[in-house]
Amino acid sequence: MTPVTTAGLPIREYILVGLIAATLTFLLTGVIRRLAIRLGAIANPRARDVHVIPIPRMGGVGMYLGVVGGMAMAHQLPVLRRAFDFSLDPVGVLIGGGVIVLIGALDDRFEIDAWTKLAGQVMCAGILVIFGVQWNVFWVPWGGNGDALGSVVTLDNNQGGLLMVLLVVVLVNALNFVDGLDGLAAGLGFIAAAATCAFSLGLLHSQGGDVGVYPPALIAATLAGACLGFLPHNFQPAKIFMGDSGSMMIGLMLAGATTSASGKISYTRFGGSDALALLSPLLVVVAVLFLPVLDLLMAVVRRTRRGESPFAADKMHLHHRLLEIGHSQRRAVLLIYLWAGLLGFGAVSVTLFDTTAVFWIVGVGLVLAGIVSVIPRLRSRNQGVS
Repeated sequence: MTPVTTAGLPIREYILVGLIAATLTFLLTGVIRRLAIRLGAIANPRARDVHVIPIPRMGGVGMYLGVVGGMAMAHQLPVLRRAFDFSLDPVGVLIGGGVIVLIGALDDRFEIDAWTKLAGQVMCAGILVIFGVQWNVFWVPWGGNGDALGSVVTLDNNQGGLLMVLLVVVLVNALNFVDGLDGLAAGLGFIAAAATCAFSLGLLHSQGGDVGVYPPALIAATLAGACLGFLPHNFQPAKIFMGDSGSMMIGLMLAGATTSASGKISYTRFGGSDALALLSPLLVVVAVLFLPVLDLLMAVVRRTRRGESPFAADKMHLHHRLLEIGHSQRRAVLLIYLWAGLLGFGAVSVTLFDTTAVFWIVGVGLVLAGIVSVIPRLRSRNQGVS
């Protein structure tokens, strides 16, 4: 594929919007922390938790306010206002995000049962669908005629809506499940959102400035800014947790951004023989969210095999396993950042730059990440032998 140039892309505007969201989140999170303490939204240590002292939560409220501030700034910029003029995607994400943050904040304070939260997640996914944030077309690598590679499946409103609800529920719970170490969910949210924004900018360039690509880049940029602004408060040792209000918001906004970028893509712009270009939207979606979703699926399988509810808590998530191997909290979080960054930005780079070079770089990076991940276990075995 042709390398992407930055000429004509509103990169500075998106960076400005992301920085506004980050700054507001950073400033408002301190206020939300004091409010959470007054309201009694406190995470007391449990057997499965890593923290050992009570820590306030509900930080997702500050993150959402940062997103709102970033969106408001974008609306005042003539270039980025196109995201609102030609699409309801940003408005749908703001409203759906606001509702899911409210549900999460109630859970942070009163601990709502899992089925009620699930019903709320489905409702918020329905809000996105009402505003048109859903999959319209879907490329599959079979059924092509002649020289065409694969075929494009057109989804009706019911099919696209159901797929969107499923995606939201999976991503919301994946980010909720992975939120077990200080800074983990916020860092993964930043990496996934930044990768999605980079992919959207590449899509914006390849589609000649199509206004339909402005919304996903805006959603991803504001989410990346909010996660970045929250990290100083949340990285180990955390002063506040994002709680369900934050993790569920990240999952919903990622679902909205990736769907807005990939679910409405014009496949007719790609050549019929360019398999990588055709696969790139799904490739990016899968890669940037691979670790949280894998952790979620493993947890569901593990718990159902034991005859437990899929929502039952345990201490066998990916981050728990890294701690058992011998990594510190900070090193475990940084390792998961490394894995997520290699997968997410590697997938984005494949769609933008020379494929062979990207595969080599990402392959070497994954090998090094794997070696670093198992070093404590190898060291303990060597010590045991000696």
